[in-house]
Order: sequence, then structure tokens, then C-alpha cells
Amino acid sequence: MSDSIPSRHLKGLLITGIGGLTLTWDIPLIRLADGTPWSVLLARSGTTLVASLILWLLMRRVTRSFPPLVPGRSGLVVASLYGAGSVTFIAAVFTTTTANLAFLLAFNTMFAALLSWAFLKERPRPATFIAMGFMLLGILLIVGEGMSSGHLFGDAMALLSALSIAGAITVSRGSGKNMGFSSLVAVVIPFLIACWVVGKAGFHIERPIWILIDGAIVTPLSFFCLATGPRYLSGPEVAMFYLLETVLAPVWVWIIFSETPSDQSLVGGAILVVALVAHSVWLLLKGRKPPADRVVEYPI
Repeated sequence: MSDSIPSRHLKGLLITGIGGLTLTWDIPLIRLADGTPWSVLLARSGTTLVASLILWLLMRRVTRSFPPLVPGRSGLVVASLYGAGSVTFIAAVFTTTTANLAFLLAFNTMFAALLSWAFLKERPRPATFIAMGFMLLGILLIVGEGMSSGHLFGDAMALLSALSIAGAITVSRGSGKNMGFSSLVAVVIPFLIACWVVGKAGFHIERPIWILIDGAIVTPLSFFCLATGPRYLSGPEVAMFYLLETVLAPVWVWIIFSETPSDQSLVGGAILVVALVAHSVWLLLKGRKPPADRVVEYPI
């Protein structure tokens, strides 16, 4: 018996919400590990890959409805986009402030809306365009601050990471396939790159336990849930759950490291958050549901 569209929508909100909440601890754990960028990328992606393969093998033993690791060509595209997003994300962690990174990653919501419009013919509503205008203002404030403080490269990497994630969400949405493990297998790309770099530069992580927790628990759980979300929700709706990282990651970093964002970054971030939250609330009030013809049923 298939689920009704409202129940599928609620299931999608729950799954994606768990992923978004878990993801808020990614940046603080990376910072706590205190390692070089490529060493952190190597340990994080390697641990995630091992944990994901173990989980997939266990699922094969206990259920017949386990999802494939990479479902066809669309799965390869999704994995490549997540892999690129992981590399640019780590680069941004070490070259810009946590607040700038979290705020700019939230822009994937608008990227997802534009990509869904261009490739899936899901035209954004006028309210989405209004929110995008305010977000552009927030982005300009943050990037402007980055130019004056030497964070421009890191800010650019954060935006590229957001674009990669939005692209992966859009392809997942369009295919209707279960991409939960594709987002995790994607760590092969940054893992191989990091192996090559670390082989020459050496490996250094001061407190590896934190990056092992990140790679074994936080990254697999968060990205599996977020990558599963497009089966039930529209691309922009899934992307909006990254807002949780935008709001909470700087709070965790402020509590742990006493890293206070600059006034200009706070203003730009506040504009981003208000615009996105207002848009999310508007979508929920409108009761926007995923189109029935794009819902693919899987045995439960």
C-alpha cells in the first residue's frame, strides 16, 4: 500500500530534518580535530567511506529493499557533485570564518530553486524570487567583508560547495531514485585526492578522535538523510534544511572557540536567515507538496 502524498511529505520533512540537525556538528568537529586541511579531508572521507560500506553490507543482509550504492548514470553524476562539494567545503573551512561558511552554504536553497526551474521545469513562485533578492544582498555583504579581511577565496569555495550540493539535489529530484548511498560513496573522490596530497605533504591531525566521530557518525547520517529527502520533497525544500547549519554551526563554534563573527557578516547572515526562514514558512503555509508524477514508490 503506497503512502499518501501528505504522509510522504511529512516523512520527508522528518528524515531531512534529522539530517540537517546532525550536519550542524560537522564544522565544529572539524575545527576540534585541529589538523591540516588535506589530512582532515583524508581522515573524514576515509572514515565515512568505510562506515557507509559497512552499513550498506548490513542492510543487504537484513532486508531485500536496500538501496543501490550508485543507481545508474544519474547516481554517478550525484556522487561526482557531492564529491566536488566535499572538497570545496573543506577548503572553505580552513580559509574563511565559520559564520561566513555557514551563511554562504545556505545559498544552496536558491541555487536549488534556479536549477529546478531550469532543468525540472519547476518554476519558482514570485515569493521565491523576492527571497532570492534579499539573499543576494546578504551574500554581497558577506563577500564584501571577505574581500577586506582576506577571506575571499574561502567565501568563493563556500559558494561553489553550495552550488555542488544544489546540483546533486536537483539531479536526485529529477531521477526519483534513492541516492542515499550515492552521497556517501562520493567521498571516494576527495579521499583519493587527499591521499595523493598527504602522501607528499605528510599527515597531521592533533586530535583525530573528533574527525573519526565526524566521519563515522555525523557525515554518513546527515548526508544519507539529506540525499534521501528529494524522494519526498522538492529541491528547494530539501536545501532549506541546510539552514539549520547556517543558524546553529556558528553558535556551536562561538560556544567552543569564542569565535565572534564580524558585524558585517552578522548583518549579511541575518538577512540570509530571515529571507530563507520567511520563505520556508510561506511554503509550509501554502502546503506545497511534491508533484505526484515525480514520486517514485519503493517497497517498504
